[in-house]
This record gives sequence, structure tokens and C-alpha cells, in this order.
Amino acid sequence: IASLVVSLVLFFVMMAKPAAAIVCAPVYSITQGLFLGCLSLMLENMLAARQIAVPGGLALQAFIITGSLMTAMLALHSFNIIRAGPRFQSVIMVMTMGLGIAMLAAFVVSLFGVSLPWLSLSGAFGGGSAAWIGLGINAAILLLASLWLLVDLAQIDEAVAAGAPKAMEWMLAFGLIVTLAWVYLEALKLAFRLAAMFGDRK
Repeated sequence: IASLVVSLVLFFVMMAKPAAAIVCAPVYSITQGLFLGCLSLMLENMLAARQIAVPGGLALQAFIITGSLMTAMLALHSFNIIRAGPRFQSVIMVMTMGLGIAMLAAFVVSLFGVSLPWLSLSGAFGGGSAAWIGLGINAAILLLASLWLLVDLAQIDEAVAAGAPKAMEWMLAFGLIVTLAWVYLEALKLAFRLAAMFGDRK
């Protein structure tokens, strides 16, 4: 929880003052790594408590998914198969805002005792339609997060072409780290759902 709080504080500091990225970006990377590492361990323990074996562990599976998606997006960008132009970026931004609003609405209704099992990771253990819907939503969000990698790569190219100051390297790297952390988080949740639904029980 502490690492998550620190990560959020550093995120907003860099949004307000990009020059601070040279110091804040490495600290953000460390705290975000701690957060994701702790979350990976927690989810792994949840599966172990139900006697569900995960080949290689959730962290390794999420890492492989993240690395594969990064490689795929880099290839799509490098070979000009998909260009993250202004219209593409606008669409991705609107979709992300819609996702944020939906998640906020789900959180608000949960405060009034309304349960949304397809959004809860524990809903994957119950099987049925809720587990499948949750899996589909998770996969869609993972795809959305991956498309942001194309936006990050396009912004890096634009900065280089415009001769941006060298200090911008840290801010651009920070943006890429934020997206990769999101991709890893969604990959971790996807691996967890698949293990809960189809994993071998000891």
C-alpha cells in the first residue's frame, strides 16, 4: 500500500513538473516494482490457498505476456503497420477515459453493497458466466493498455524529430514505464484468472 501511495504522489509531481522526472522517474520505477511484486505474491498465495498450481509462477507468466506484447507493439510501430497519429491517440484517450469512468462507477456502487462479480478477481474462482465475462473484460483492458505503447513510441519519435531537450528523455521514459506497469498489471490479472478457471489443483 505504501509503495502504491508513493507511486501516485510521484506520478502527480512529474505531471505538474516534468523536469523533476530525472529524479522521480527512477524512484517511481522502484516503488512501482515493489507494488507489483507484492501484488504478484499476494495473488500467488491466493491460488496456493486453493491448491492451484501455476507453472513458473504468476510473475513469470505476466512478464512473458508483457514482453511479448511490447515486442509486438514495437514491431508494429517500427514497420509502420500501425501509426499512432492524432486520431489514433484521440480514440485511445477516449476509450481510456471511458474505462476510468466505468471503474469509478463500479467502485461507487460497491460502496452501496452492489456486487459486480465479473470485475472482482475472486469471481474467477466461481466459474460460470461471471468468470468468462471477467476474463473477456480483462483481455480487452490488456489490449487497450498495449495500444498505449504505440502512443508512447510515437511520442518518442516526435520528440526526437522535433529536437526536444535531452531532459525530455526522462519524461518520455517515465511515460513508457507507466504504460508497461499497466500492461504487466493487466497481464498478471489475466494469468490469475486463467489459473483460477483452468489451473491444475494439487
